[in-house]
Amino acid sequence: MHASLLAPSLLAGDHAQLATSALIAATAGAPWLHLDIMDGHFVPNLTFGPEVPAALRRAGLKTFFDTHLMLSEPQKYIEAFAKAGANLISIHIEPSYDHVATLAQIRALGCQNGIVLNPGTPASAIEHLLGLVDLVLVMTVQPGFGGQPFRTDMLPKLREIDTWRRTRHLNFRLEVDGGIDLARAAECRAAGADTFVAGTSFFRATDKSAYAAAIAQM
Repeated sequence: MHASLLAPSLLAGDHAQLATSALIAATAGAPWLHLDIMDGHFVPNLTFGPEVPAALRRAGLKTFFDTHLMLSEPQKYIEAFAKAGANLISIHIEPSYDHVATLAQIRALGCQNGIVLNPGTPASAIEHLLGLVDLVLVMTVQPGFGGQPFRTDMLPKLREIDTWRRTRHLNFRLEVDGGIDLARAAECRAAGADTFVAGTSFFRATDKSAYAAAIAQM
């Protein structure tokens, strides 16, 4: 199993000072920064486009950018996000497009790739892709808005995917996103998760020591 890793979600940071929020996470020791990209179609919210990670790179951010595309047509934006500085690009299984070709394109552009499942999508929907990905992201809330409560009914899905990973000797990371705090992270870790997206629970910290403590505890 991979070592545990925390990826603070920039969506929960201060949108008037995104670079400052990103720097807070990096300075506190977070190895990854999670970027939630929403198009207002696949999910009922809009966030930001490739210019934001590009601007963060220009501001000096060297953090690993874990870029989660919640888009109806993600295949149209892979190159733009790769050029903007993404290190890993994850795409959803639910929209209808060529998932295999898009995952291959992400790799061809020098990024790691990932496949994502919404809460209502069974693990079996991505089983055929497990040998092609660097990361599987299981949403533990319905994507679109931050601050939702964690769905405990996603734990069996994590266990199922982790079992496939172990029995087939695969090496992808297993990420969770949605309502993750210290207690929920422990439950997810026990179910096989190793990568934890934390938005509200991370950025509600009040000072530098609290940010660093949140990362250390996770």
